[in-house]
Amino acid sequence: MKKNFWLLFVCLLSVRMPAAQEIALTFDDAPIADGLYFTGVTRTETLIAKLKNQNVPQVAFYCVSSRADSAGRARLRRYAEAGHIIANHSHSHSRIQQLGAAGYIQDIFKADTILRELPGFKPWFRFPFLDEGRTIADRDAIRQALSERGYFNGYVTVDNYDWYLDRLFQAALRDKKKVDYEKLKQLYLEHLWQSLVFYDQMALATLGRSPKHVLLLHENDLAALFVDSLISFLRAKGWKIISPAEAYKDPIAATIPDVLLNNQGRVAALAKVSGYTGKFSQDSEGTEFLEKLFERQQVFQAKKF
Repeated sequence: MKKNFWLLFVCLLSVRMPAAQEIALTFDDAPIADGLYFTGVTRTETLIAKLKNQNVPQVAFYCVSSRADSAGRARLRRYAEAGHIIANHSHSHSRIQQLGAAGYIQDIFKADTILRELPGFKPWFRFPFLDEGRTIADRDAIRQALSERGYFNGYVTVDNYDWYLDRLFQAALRDKKKVDYEKLKQLYLEHLWQSLVFYDQMALATLGRSPKHVLLLHENDLAALFVDSLISFLRAKGWKIISPAEAYKDPIAATIPDVLLNNQGRVAALAKVSGYTGKFSQDSEGTEFLEKLFERQQVFQAKKF
């Protein structure tokens, strides 16, 4: 009887246990120039090695072609030769409001002529700042131009401020502050984890399910420092790392939100369409919040001489 009870208990647990969640890793703004921790070349080689060591065969690098001089292009080629995707993040990384819709479209396809020559290239475009236009006319003109050229919107589902964490790190190195790397790693992982939880809960509330997620990262020093820890952390939480190509097979890829709120990612845009009344961004998607958090945790301290 007791044996049957435990067998039933285990069966019930297995029925209620949710399937492993899935997420792809993508890196914006490549190739970023030398940082104060890694040179650009070392950062590239570190990312390639850590992804390989963690058995992640493919991520996507959304590239700014104005940075693809001979050295930058060689770094992008290294990513492609390692099996990763090269995609379009514009030529100048400008806002639509700066260039106008027509100029912005020209900027996209200027990047296309440069990046298309690289192995691993896919006609995916990610809007700089995730800003798809502040007017319907601009948004639709750019969408139409992308569609006519066979481009796919390389959306994200999990937005965050990883770029600002790296900016704080670079400032600390520049000011020759003492860095507590363990605290820095923990804050980095927690920030990204809370971002994933936030947007996944939004998806559950509005879509009724967890989609194949796409995480926004940047090709910066913090990513190279901690990407292996991030992958291990996510897997320990029950998440499966998938390729961006697999993530973009999710049904939300074919659902184009008719809203102007697109700079928080595809899940938030779809939530807006659904009439969602909750928050569309976290407190941690703000510079002041992160500055105070780092100060409170004493991640960086002035060296005593």
